[in-house]
Amino acid sequence: MSIAYLPNAPWRDSEGLKAITAALFDGDEGPRIVGGAVRDSLLGLHVNDIDLATTLLPDAVIDRLEAARIKAIPTGIDHGTITAVAHDQTFEITTLRRDVSTDGRRATVAFSQDWKEDAARRDFTINALYANPVSGEIFDYFGGLHDLKNQFLRFIGDPAQRIAEDHLRILRYFRFLARFGGDETDEAALIACRDSAKSLMALSRERIASELLKILALPAPLFAVTLMIDNGIFASFLPEISDDARLSLNRLIEREQANSLELSVSARLLSILSHNAVTVDKVAMRLKLSNRMRVDLANRLIAHDPTPRNIRAAAYRHDIGCARDQAMLFASDTNLPECLAKLANWAPPAFPVKGGNLIARGLTAGPVVAKTLKAIEAAWIEEDFPGASRTEILTDQLVAGALLATKNS
Repeated sequence: MSIAYLPNAPWRDSEGLKAITAALFDGDEGPRIVGGAVRDSLLGLHVNDIDLATTLLPDAVIDRLEAARIKAIPTGIDHGTITAVAHDQTFEITTLRRDVSTDGRRATVAFSQDWKEDAARRDFTINALYANPVSGEIFDYFGGLHDLKNQFLRFIGDPAQRIAEDHLRILRYFRFLARFGGDETDEAALIACRDSAKSLMALSRERIASELLKILALPAPLFAVTLMIDNGIFASFLPEISDDARLSLNRLIEREQANSLELSVSARLLSILSHNAVTVDKVAMRLKLSNRMRVDLANRLIAHDPTPRNIRAAAYRHDIGCARDQAMLFASDTNLPECLAKLANWAPPAFPVKGGNLIARGLTAGPVVAKTLKAIEAAWIEEDFPGASRTEILTDQLVAGALLATKNS
């Protein structure tokens, strides 16, 4: 069998990685890079996080790091994970493990000296690739290199068993499929996900929401989301998914691409739900979305037929992102290009009129000032945020009307 190696990449030459590798080398073998860094390097993707695996026990890892004056934090020491900070870089270092027991949410582990045994407890073959940080030699125990090359996402071993160990792997399967998979799917994996879908109810809402939003945040999630719908994956945690979810999501993605816009997770989530404010807020509460996201979702649903005439008003009341999402979700094909053009390179201005301006014109401080300010602002918005001279005219006109009304009352 031919030997594979990591391609050259700047992260491989980082001083932090070199320092940790030297600290954990025991005269026989050192740590190995594992998981995403190996996978993403082989795909030519940017590597953000570098995780390492070692045969050393956690206490020995801490001792060696501290002896090398590397900061060691026991972030997950019960499961063998130490966080190391070297040269302003953060690394997770985990002792080889095997599962002793699991309830689908968390596992009890025992430490191991067997690299293949450690690989066997991971989820997918493409995530069970290890590499020597010095030579770059790759260690592949379950055909991950072949699957990565062929864009084929496959569980290690029996998919049903892997899912029973951690129910979240159902959603992870579809996330990794959307990110790394091709058009071919593993039938055994789909059957196992479908048969185990109800087990998602045992997971915390936060974990489910995190995976769902990660799926929607990927460039091309439509294929995975369609498979999730067809296989009943949403039923246990998102029964409110709309009947035309796949069509609505596809329309939104096509609009994003056609207009070269960055994707919006809030818009994509709304695209697969019915556009009922009460229903959407119910979903947000059940999934324990952040208060900020709950507000963002509600604001986007306020739109009623976005047009070039009213789209800047939406941006003024909320923000540019909200208005852009309203246009992407709800504007007609005819209105969409001009709506987006009205928002491009435009920042909502601050309302330039203050209460003091009205008092200086003769209004008495109190409710009439507040009412007149509101009327002036409404007219200013209606006229698409005119400049100073037109704003002065609007102010004079509405103050005059307010003075007359006060005089006649």
